[in-house]
Amino acid sequence: MDNQSRRYPYGYGQPGGIAESAPTHSSHLPPPPPQNTQPLPSKEIYQYDAPWPLYALDWCKVPNERKGFRMAIGSLIEESNNKLQVIARTDTLEGANVYPNQPTPDFTVVAEADVYYPTTRVLWEPWRSETWRADLLATTGDILRIWELVDHPRYGTTSNSINSSSGRNSPPYYMQQLVKKAELANTKQTDFCAPLTSFDWNETDPSLIVTSSIDTTCTVWNVETNQAKTQLIAHDSDVYDVAFMHGSPDIFASVGADGSVRLFDLRSLEHSTILYEAAPNTSAGTNHSSSTGGRSNGNMVNSSTSPLLRLQFNRINPNMLATFHMDSSSVLVLDIRYPSTPMAELVKSHQGSINGISWSPNQAGQLCTGGDDGQVLVWDINNGGGGSASGGGPDQHNSHHSRQQQYYQQQRYSQHTPRSIQDPILAYSAGSEVSSLAWSKGVPDWIGIGFGRTVQALRV
Repeated sequence: MDNQSRRYPYGYGQPGGIAESAPTHSSHLPPPPPQNTQPLPSKEIYQYDAPWPLYALDWCKVPNERKGFRMAIGSLIEESNNKLQVIARTDTLEGANVYPNQPTPDFTVVAEADVYYPTTRVLWEPWRSETWRADLLATTGDILRIWELVDHPRYGTTSNSINSSSGRNSPPYYMQQLVKKAELANTKQTDFCAPLTSFDWNETDPSLIVTSSIDTTCTVWNVETNQAKTQLIAHDSDVYDVAFMHGSPDIFASVGADGSVRLFDLRSLEHSTILYEAAPNTSAGTNHSSSTGGRSNGNMVNSSTSPLLRLQFNRINPNMLATFHMDSSSVLVLDIRYPSTPMAELVKSHQGSINGISWSPNQAGQLCTGGDDGQVLVWDINNGGGGSASGGGPDQHNSHHSRQQQYYQQQRYSQHTPRSIQDPILAYSAGSEVSSLAWSKGVPDWIGIGFGRTVQALRV
């Protein structure tokens, strides 16, 4: 498998429109059990070894260690027999099967589902504190799927089926099961559904999901009505990632093979803003800044530019976002108020290509990166002075200091040179190439990483 295919495992599209939704089980669920308030023992690293290579990973969003210490993971298998699993820290489970005279595993698989193609991304539904709700997850691959995690009625029993390869009974049922709630495919223009590269779930309005595709489009879905709200041509070539601005139900950005970051507003889709565009004929790992930027009615593509693979908005200061180029060992940090030029570049610490980024949920300047060199690095973009990522967030300073910072910030942008940040504040070496990582919002002291067949939760 080539380098780009390894990062973005695509299946083939399927004909057909929006499938009928499976009946929801939320109305039949019992009320939530009383919370156990006893503190949990803890260590620095928890590990799960999967039976297959990993690609997708995300944390449950519940802000509670007993419920929030769960992850959804997706396999990367070239054959068409991929898996989606939900794992939970074993000591947070009540009623889990613990075998005597055997060491207790750090994680226990609580649910598993079959998926045909590799999952390009998995996300848990954003946390809604006002009511108790069933757990929902979403995945992309060939199409967008919504899953509901419910208790398995036959947990503790074994299947009556016989495994043909071994002649032995199938293993016991898991504690829970992933029920397919909806399958969403936008096939208005053609019977072919182009593979989806990524998606994001709006935290301000959790009824909205936006997907990105190799057919140049982004589609906004209402997952409560299972209808496409709008579809737009975002780039002139493959769109590799898309993300909503935190705190906004309308604004999202995308990146793709044309090497640009584009900003969209659902209230005004006739225009897009080019936040950043890579300069032509540049090699990965160098400064890709371009002096173009602003409003655009069309998309100009330079075929020699280096693709941008991922992006994520800062979770505290929505004006900041991070992205990186394919085969690059550096990360670009952009301020959407100042298009064209990155405000900072994280450089020289990774010795291989970066594969994932994730902002801290509670520290505005902290960002985690993982790459082919097996390193997981935590950066503070405020280190070394020269600007703050917290402007506009809850930690802004007094007005005089803010005006002074804004002045220096404007001076820096006018020079068209991103501030170079070379020293991370934390470093961890995994066993092999880091394919995925996610900084937990529910339990913010933990970062989840995937490498090879291994998932680790790292305390930070």
